Order: sequence, then C-alpha cells, then structure tokens
Amino acid sequence: MLDCLSIIQRYYTPGNDDYRVLVLHSRQVADLAVALAQRLIDRGVPIDIEFVEEAAMLHDIGMCRTDAPGIHCHGTEPYILHGIIGRKMLDGMGLFRHGRVCERHTGTGLTAAEIIAEGLPIDPPRDLLPESLEEKVVCYADKFFSKSRPDEGARTIERTRQSLAKFGGDTLARFDEMVSLFGDPAELA
Repeated sequence: MLDCLSIIQRYYTPGNDDYRVLVLHSRQVADLAVALAQRLIDRGVPIDIEFVEEAAMLHDIGMCRTDAPGIHCHGTEPYILHGIIGRKMLDGMGLFRHGRVCERHTGTGLTAAEIIAEGLPIDPPRDLLPESLEEKVVCYADKFFSKSRPDEGARTIERTRQSLAKFGGDTLARFDEMVSLFGDPAELA
C-alpha cells in the first residue's frame, strides 16, 4: 500500500488549511469508494480495492496549483485543470495508473466535444472519461462530497444529480450509469 500522506506532504504542509481540506475530502471519498468497491467484490465483480483507496486519496492532489481560494488554494491555474495537473504530478513519480484517475474524475468525466463546447482550457481537447471500474468508482464517490463544505457529509443521489444538472444531459446520463453500476451510497449506512 502506498503511503499516500507522504506523497501529499511533498506538495502540502500538514496543518495548513489546504492540507486539511484535501486530506479530509480525500478520506471521505476513499472511504466511500472502498465501501462501494467492497460491494462489487461481494457480488463477485473483481476490482482492485487497494488501488481504489490509494487513487481516491490522491485524486485531488493537483488542486494546490490552482486558483481556488474558497478551498485555500492559491496557485495560478484554473481549477478545472486540477485533475490534469495531478496526473502530471503523479506521472512524475511513476504512478501512471493513479494519474489517470486524477485526470478522469472531474464531473462525470469530460468528452472532447464538451471541452470544446464549454471553451475549457484543456489543450488539446480530448476525452477524459473514467474507463476502468477503479476510475469510475473514485469519480462516482467524489461526486458525493464537497471540499468547501466537508462537514455536511455525503450528498444524496438526488442532490448530486441536481448539482450535476447544470452540466447537461450527457453528464447526468454518465452519472446515472454509475448509479446503476455502484448503487446508492446511502444504502451502505
């Protein structure tokens, strides 16, 4: 098992606000992703649960280089790039599989067409959709937790759908596919 906190501490200082936001959010996402992965294993579906936990802990590592003061990040890059930045950071450590999770967890993934239509600063525009079960479960678990309001706990499926609705029908369709695949997190409690 990777020492994810040591990796995070290469870029974040323990005790700082951005560190607290990242680690709390990542732990929430990891706990849910692992529980969802275990549900799949219990149904006989193979999934790398150790990797799921590691990837969930590292999925937002790139946020430190973005300009997102609401979550204590004072970098220069647009927040939409935090996944791509995280991939570069993790690829630089040889963690290529973990990097793919970073790059593909934003929203319910992004298509090249969506990147172009929205004028997102992702160059070159390309499909950044979660493909493996591990990528999908981290992406899905991430949708239920807010970095800016970590104390509110997990959102419901309906509340999550409402927050994703502004991104259009394709985003919602991908979310609904994940709901069908992984089930309702509220049923785990």
